[in-house]
Amino acid sequence: ADVTALAETIRDEGLSIAASCAARTHRGDVQAIIDISQATSVPIEILTFLGSSPIRMYAEGWDVPRLETLTATAVKMGVDAGLPVAFVTEDTIRSHPKTLERVFKTAIDHGAERLILCDTVGHASPDGLRALVTWTRELVEKLGAKTKLDWHGHNDRGLALVNALFAIEAGCDRVHGTALGIGERVGN
Repeated sequence: ADVTALAETIRDEGLSIAASCAARTHRGDVQAIIDISQATSVPIEILTFLGSSPIRMYAEGWDVPRLETLTATAVKMGVDAGLPVAFVTEDTIRSHPKTLERVFKTAIDHGAERLILCDTVGHASPDGLRALVTWTRELVEKLGAKTKLDWHGHNDRGLALVNALFAIEAGCDRVHGTALGIGERVGN
């Protein structure tokens, strides 16, 4: 109901903002966003979230083929509905490059327009962030894709602002943030 009300306000007020909505890589989450977008005639970017770090994989009992299946299904659903889709790897900064390469390739192959790199626990240093963005940009280029990159960091160690600036310098196309520090946990 809240997402529908926000989409209707964007539509009815003629606001020049783009809507996006987070979804786990579960059919029900993605379908709910598709349904709201269709009901309101507001295109909503679907941000499909998937835990990719060894910690999350262990906690969930997932393996990399399971991650690839979840990624392919969620991204394809949104793309088939004609909506922009971004693929978000939770805790990207602490994920294994071989895992990231496989799920990023899967997301790109199924039509993701963006990859969102996350520092879910505020662990990243500016140098680590730069290395991740550079590595991801090179992977996207190697795949011949035009996929854009976002940075989504947290401020647990007080590095969110400097990391956001480094993300822009390193080549991210969009950086997530909060207003006055209001946001998830200690702010993005």
